Amino acid sequence: MHLPSKAAAVPPPTANGTFCPQSQRRYVLIAAILASALGFIDGSILAIATPAIRVDLGASLAQAQWISNAYALTLSALILAGGAAGDRFGLRRAFVAGIALFIAASLACALAPNPAVLIAFRAIQGVGAAIMVPGSLAIIAKAYPKKERGRAIGIWAAASALTTALGPVLGGFVLSTLGNGIWRAIFAINLPLGLVSIYLLLAKIPADRPTEKRSLDLGGAALATLAFGLLAYGLTAMNAEAAGFMSGSAIVAGVVLLFVFIFYERRQREPMIDLNLFRIGAFAGANLATFFLYFALSANLFYLPMLLIAGWGLSTAEVGFIFLPLSALIALLSGPVGQWSDRIGPRFPIASGSLVVAFAFAGLGLLTHAGIHNFWTGTFPLMALMGFGMALVVSPLSTAIMTAVEDKDTGAASGINNAVSRIGGLIAVAAMGSLAAWVYAKVLDGSALPGVPGFGEPATTGLAPAVDAARLAASDAAFSAVSFVTALLCLLSAVIAWMTISGESLPWRRPAENPRD
Repeated sequence: MHLPSKAAAVPPPTANGTFCPQSQRRYVLIAAILASALGFIDGSILAIATPAIRVDLGASLAQAQWISNAYALTLSALILAGGAAGDRFGLRRAFVAGIALFIAASLACALAPNPAVLIAFRAIQGVGAAIMVPGSLAIIAKAYPKKERGRAIGIWAAASALTTALGPVLGGFVLSTLGNGIWRAIFAINLPLGLVSIYLLLAKIPADRPTEKRSLDLGGAALATLAFGLLAYGLTAMNAEAAGFMSGSAIVAGVVLLFVFIFYERRQREPMIDLNLFRIGAFAGANLATFFLYFALSANLFYLPMLLIAGWGLSTAEVGFIFLPLSALIALLSGPVGQWSDRIGPRFPIASGSLVVAFAFAGLGLLTHAGIHNFWTGTFPLMALMGFGMALVVSPLSTAIMTAVEDKDTGAASGINNAVSRIGGLIAVAAMGSLAAWVYAKVLDGSALPGVPGFGEPATTGLAPAVDAARLAASDAAFSAVSFVTALLCLLSAVIAWMTISGESLPWRRPAENPRD
């Protein structure tokens, strides 16, 4: 591999102010697309692969939750510090470090012999993603001049949407064809993609100069990780027997640490989060609406595949299609919806989109409550309706966040909103898993049937018909409870958006930030 010499490592800016000559910019774009694909593929396929992982490793529901949440925890708590690392050390250097850590942890995940090891390396994977995810868009913005930046970001966004849409479909087909053990390839595929990206960054792209010596606020990052980790642990532990004191203590400790984190951040000269931004009503309201909406979205996208695969017995090849409408409709409609939002203001699209998502999740709740197991004529159309609702929200929400603050604060505001959406997903997977497990056990209480698998756990062969019927009814009831709760939260998100976000038309519109996985 050819590495730039030390003398030429940090060249002066080009005539248009970027660090990268025109002939080498395409390599920046390819590297950013490949690196983004790592996170998007992992995030979307994992939900499809979770039942297979549980069978292969013998993982419980709580362990399945932590396989998802260990990654979400470190990513959401450290993503703002990861963005600051790019400013402090240079985007190329930080981006390469994030990718390298991500693919090393991915390889360890692929080789994990048990759930505990997989959970540990998923947490390390999240640390790498916290550096990698903000770096992908930032390095494109720094490499391209303003007049070319929009087109480059558009290509990156389209490629990201394509990988997010097709990843679960292809992953589901592979799992269905080759069997449960092939889930390890989901992590192993990150190695060649990441190595190609690192090669392009080191061999084809010059190093950039650090823009500012920003503090990484590692103390704040550690407090955030502990606070949200304890909250997630406490909420997850609620589904275990005799865990009342333990889960309650963890939740209380998490809340206390969250207040300590806020106190700590207010005393920092360069805090990870500028808490003064939350004094702006529109900014605080948009983030609260984001939290509830992405809580609902993450809960359904994590637990619906469990129901369909482990409960209804559908193939992973079929279930992989449930993610397709969401990605496709966001990709197709974000531009027109953004223009519509400019004309009428972001309030109505966000509120109406959240309401549409609420109807979709309520429909899923009614469908499963009634025991109707029609995937293509019931579940899939409702997921398409949810995708339409999210397409109405995503672009206007980015605009609402950006326009609520001063121009100098737009980067910080976008980063905070990204972190809020991920924290919403973290808490959702923890809390809704406990709800699903409780309802599942409650429905089975009167059955007194031995050998019933847990919620989301694939049934063993030779299960008695009465046991299988009880398991299916309990699975439907558990997921319908999750759907009804999340529908109410989407309704709450719509009300908050209507009451806090501006309804005035905008003379211009900023580009949307990273699609969220």
